[in-house]
Amino acid sequence: MNGPLVVVGDSLLDVDVDGAATRLAPDAPVPVVDVESERSRPGGAALAAVLAARTGQRVVLLTALGRGEASNRLRRALAGRVELAELPLDGDIPVKTRIRVDERPLLRIDRGGGRPGPANGAARRILGSAGAVLVSDYGRGVAEVLTPLLTPATRRCPVVWDPHPRGGPPVPGARLVTPNAAEARSTAAALDARSAAGDGLADHTRRAALLARHWRAAAVAVTLGPRGALLSRGTDSPILLPAPHEAGGDPCGAGDCFAASAAVALARGAITEEAVHCGVVAAADFVASGGAGGLALPPPAGRPAAPLPVRAAELAAAVRARGGTVVATGGCFDLLHAGHVGLLESAARLGDCLVVCLNSDDSVRRLKGPGRPLTPVADRASVLAGLGCVDAVAVFEEDTPHAVLRELRPDVWVKGGDYTVEALPEAEVLAEWGGHALVLPYLSGRSTTALAERAAAAGSGRSGPASAGAGA
Repeated sequence: MNGPLVVVGDSLLDVDVDGAATRLAPDAPVPVVDVESERSRPGGAALAAVLAARTGQRVVLLTALGRGEASNRLRRALAGRVELAELPLDGDIPVKTRIRVDERPLLRIDRGGGRPGPANGAARRILGSAGAVLVSDYGRGVAEVLTPLLTPATRRCPVVWDPHPRGGPPVPGARLVTPNAAEARSTAAALDARSAAGDGLADHTRRAALLARHWRAAAVAVTLGPRGALLSRGTDSPILLPAPHEAGGDPCGAGDCFAASAAVALARGAITEEAVHCGVVAAADFVASGGAGGLALPPPAGRPAAPLPVRAAELAAAVRARGGTVVATGGCFDLLHAGHVGLLESAARLGDCLVVCLNSDDSVRRLKGPGRPLTPVADRASVLAGLGCVDAVAVFEEDTPHAVLRELRPDVWVKGGDYTVEALPEAEVLAEWGGHALVLPYLSGRSTTALAERAAAAGSGRSGPASAGAGA
């Protein structure tokens, strides 16, 4: 893809007010919330744009903003993180305030909103240069205003449409439409009243196929929360892409995360099935790390980026916030073998989450020499993330994981092999925040080097040496 991912839609300002409720008001049987903190963050299409930008994707947000305080706060939050292209707005953007107790919503207050002005020349140029488009429709007019420009976009690049009950239908030819189960049910019921019944996979299959045909979309992915997503191309043979794990966190923003991740994947050349899988995994991890309420914005352009994916940092922070134990380990993990798996499973049992700090390809090359790694970092990270005992993977470029450890601040750092705790170079770093280092034994006779030597020997018909080590 040469052009940027263009996110089109209605932007909001979301505000979370967190506090404690320990008593009822004297004048009415309602809880009294003692406010402990308040923070604002991008919402609606702006949230989808920020989530897409976290992947390193170039993102342009095409939205309507006014001249009020809420619009100005959103501009400041987005500055340096996504490129902003504005339509005029008659009024100010909506502000949605959630009152939360124990991280659970108690009440939501909505205020503000206006109508967007007409499409301008800048909008036409931006959509004409897009490598992919995500329409994040919140039913407040931006998608409607830009529909004449979005229809021809489907012939040039992938268009993902995240619909809203108050919005219009997706433009014909969209590569992927992403309603949630409730949205699919209500829209399908308007077309065929019998489609509203049932919550089984067969019911979701019928609704997804009906909507794909009605919208003339290449595919529809109905998101099903903990069950993942059901992908239909308008036939009775769908694909269910299950969630990698059950996430019990705040689901606010999960749909935006799903759509943004799928759009980024399509922008980078993935097929639709791969894109939906990326969306399912990203949404599950997003909910597990606290959802939109726990979102950490990526650093503005020009500032040093954190040396690990934001998701890993968010997960560690969320686990610490609820009093849990963060465990981390690290290595090259070039050819994953039984020694690695045994170490990771043992490490995971020491706490509430396990983050693997993974050497980048350049880092492995400097440590192991020419010819290594045998497996590129994207594949190594994917295999590690697929293990049930691994909660997140953080890739680092340096020769040591010191910088990434200072970001994660794990309670326990685990290494395998013949080290002593005193000899671990990370022990001094962990002492900065009171963390502890532990050494766990590898299974003997397992090592990447030994596997590589045996494979090379088998290919040449020779007997290879067996190594007693178990290095990464």
